[in-house]
Amino acid sequence: MAKEYKAVVKELPISAQKTRLVVDLVRGKDVVDALNVLKFVPNRAAKPVYKVVRSAMINAEENFGISRGNLYVHSIFADEGRTFKRGRFGGRGRYKPLLKRHSHVTVILRERDEN
Repeated sequence: MAKEYKAVVKELPISAQKTRLVVDLVRGKDVVDALNVLKFVPNRAAKPVYKVVRSAMINAEENFGISRGNLYVHSIFADEGRTFKRGRFGGRGRYKPLLKRHSHVTVILRERDEN
């Protein structure tokens, strides 16, 4: 079984639905290519996803001595975190709920086979 290098960010204050739009762009790419793509994506979620992919790459380099040229994004996903339930009072006695959603992002890197 191939060795996996992992990094996780929890309670990111962006909804999982919006984070998945960014995460889907880099799945399966080489790490260096993924970081270049994330650097120029205009979505707000791109910066935290960039940081967690970079963190996983640096973990592999520093802790295991793997070169970044051999790594690719094997798996990356955004799960739902907790939801803060707030609200605002509306006209005619109504209540308008505001849901402040959070997400968890997990990145798993693997080495490319030399075949």
